[in-house]
Amino acid sequence: MAAQTVASTTDSTVDLGPAAALSCRECGHRVPLGPVFACEECFGPLEIAYDFSAYDTEELRKRIEAGPANIWRYAPLLPVPADVAEKPNINPGWTKLVKADNLARELGVTGGLYVKDDSGNPTHSFKDRVVAQALEAARAFGFTTLSCSSTGNLAGAVGAAAARAGFRSCVFIPHDLEQGKVVMAAVYGGELVGIEGNYDDVNRFCSELIGDPAGEGWGFVNVNLRPYYAEGSKTLAYEVCEQLGWQLPDQIVIPIASGSQLTKVDKGLQELIKLGLVEDKPYKIFGAQAEGCSPVSVAYKGGHDVVRPQKPNTIAKSLAIGNPADGPYVLDIARRTGGAVEDVTDEQVVDAIKLLARTEGIFAETAGGVTVGVTKKLIENGLLDPTRTTVVFNTGDGLKTLDAVAGTGLTATIRPNLESFREAGLV
Repeated sequence: MAAQTVASTTDSTVDLGPAAALSCRECGHRVPLGPVFACEECFGPLEIAYDFSAYDTEELRKRIEAGPANIWRYAPLLPVPADVAEKPNINPGWTKLVKADNLARELGVTGGLYVKDDSGNPTHSFKDRVVAQALEAARAFGFTTLSCSSTGNLAGAVGAAAARAGFRSCVFIPHDLEQGKVVMAAVYGGELVGIEGNYDDVNRFCSELIGDPAGEGWGFVNVNLRPYYAEGSKTLAYEVCEQLGWQLPDQIVIPIASGSQLTKVDKGLQELIKLGLVEDKPYKIFGAQAEGCSPVSVAYKGGHDVVRPQKPNTIAKSLAIGNPADGPYVLDIARRTGGAVEDVTDEQVVDAIKLLARTEGIFAETAGGVTVGVTKKLIENGLLDPTRTTVVFNTGDGLKTLDAVAGTGLTATIRPNLESFREAGLV
């Protein structure tokens, strides 16, 4: 697919920090930095290649620790200019790593259980990380409109980032998303367009728009800016390791939508090892899906390398991508690290949302219910070692998916007197 004609596309003076080129994940072919996402040689996905050769480990560690309490503390490891923290952006990241002792007792985990709670980002999901990163690429390449295809969280993140940076935004979503996510995406004043169909239909439309003159000057964060956008997920890996005292966790459970978050977390861990910021040791990565949209889990359990698309049917709409672009790479990582890919039913998702809320006071959206539910299932099936340090990702706020727990409500209704209170059996 042809890239858009943008004046600075092939400009070698574009400042994206340590980013050196775009490299094909399949054949290794390299091209200059620009708003392209597919290899011209084999049509494989492009990703950022870096030059970290000048870094001294201890100086880099000190620079990171002295940085701002957001993802830009890791600017030396991201495709952004050195002055990125001075530019108008939503500045996400440095979210809480919660030591989940109560949940650990419920699940029988003795080696240390943590929840990386990314609901604390500006629009209450991890998507703020990837959009903040994509916004800097959009600036570098001279785009004026920020856009995306979205299952909901990304739409809100793009709207907020564009508003903050003075960009126009126009985002595309399936027409039947949860109302809370629709409102949160629309409130920032950009254009919000519903497409009759599922996420895969929306994504196909956006790919067509990129090649049309109507899309001139548009930066689609998860299409033509995808190589840069995806790097934002690495910051989850950086933060977890720094918050653990510059140590790798033994096991991580990550939700799968497109699969990009999981693959980039692995990339981030590998970079920390190569840079000497953490001690190299084995770690396992587990992928989590909802049963109603589980193409990667099905492929993993069947021993397949090809991920067959599915038509999504699950309450976990933020994970409802039936044809995940990074699915095959997720399989590779799960198998290479000794992890696995598992799925849970919608009922188990709801139970897990309530379990996390009841034990740790964290109200997760459905994607968080998927990761907690899968963690429980992995322990029960003997695939996840409860004696090892484990990190579970919660990628969004439960206030966005209230419909999933709509049956939860009042314990009792009483008259305003003690007699009625006692009659209700509350003492």
